[in-house]
Amino acid sequence: MDKKLTDLFIKNAIAEDVGDGDHTSLSTIAQGTQGKAKLIVKEEGILAGVELALEIFNQIDNTLKVEVKLHDGEEIKPGDIAFTVSGSTHSILLAERLVLNCMQRMSGIATQTNRIVKRLEGYKTKVLDTRKTTPGLRYLEKWAVRIGGGVNHRIGLYDMILIKDNHVDYAGGIKNAITQANDYLKRTGKKLQIEIEVRNLEELQQVLAIGAVDRIMLDNFEPALLKQAIAMIDGRFLTEASGGIVEDNVAEYAACGVDFISMGALTHSVKSLDLSLKAF
Repeated sequence: MDKKLTDLFIKNAIAEDVGDGDHTSLSTIAQGTQGKAKLIVKEEGILAGVELALEIFNQIDNTLKVEVKLHDGEEIKPGDIAFTVSGSTHSILLAERLVLNCMQRMSGIATQTNRIVKRLEGYKTKVLDTRKTTPGLRYLEKWAVRIGGGVNHRIGLYDMILIKDNHVDYAGGIKNAITQANDYLKRTGKKLQIEIEVRNLEELQQVLAIGAVDRIMLDNFEPALLKQAIAMIDGRFLTEASGGIVEDNVAEYAACGVDFISMGALTHSVKSLDLSLKAF
């Protein structure tokens, strides 16, 4: 966990929710009231966000006591209790929605990712996330992918050079794009991997003739064409397949021998897992 990032996220999220006070709790519950609550699982899946929840509770009120019963990455089923929290009822209620929003989404992502990972058992292929994340939540969503057994692609624009179709077109072609990317790394001294996206076998041939990249992304290649492309690359570069790949056909793509499969659906359209925080 990157505490600097999580602390900033929690601070902003609390400010967004609380404003000048939780007037419902302030008006209905006497100051100093103590209580307990439990995080109840209502749907099967993979649990994620417990470690983050502990940070949220701690930032809101470091006197709250949390007893963790289930940890991030564990399989869960309806009726399971992930943790209990006790202390100021005002603090518990203030944390409730933020904890649930984060854990429900993170658990949904971890669950979706884990289903894909299980489909890839027996293949060398790893599943990657993308930058198709919720603004402000990227770190949490990519964290959830890791909890589910997936692998993070680049975190942002700063930690890898990924030359996509628009870059190629604006740069004036594949050769120009690759040459200029390598010149940039030499000029700046930055140590970044270079990946380039190709849309067909003709573009792939151009990349193979030039080289000077670390990974090739094969975009919207049907399985038969992907298998042909992998044979052409012949292990000289890492390979990544993307576009049109879903849970039901992911194994078919993995069988082509590709190193990575990237799926935006891990984060951009995931269903949150049903969890509830209830007083007891």
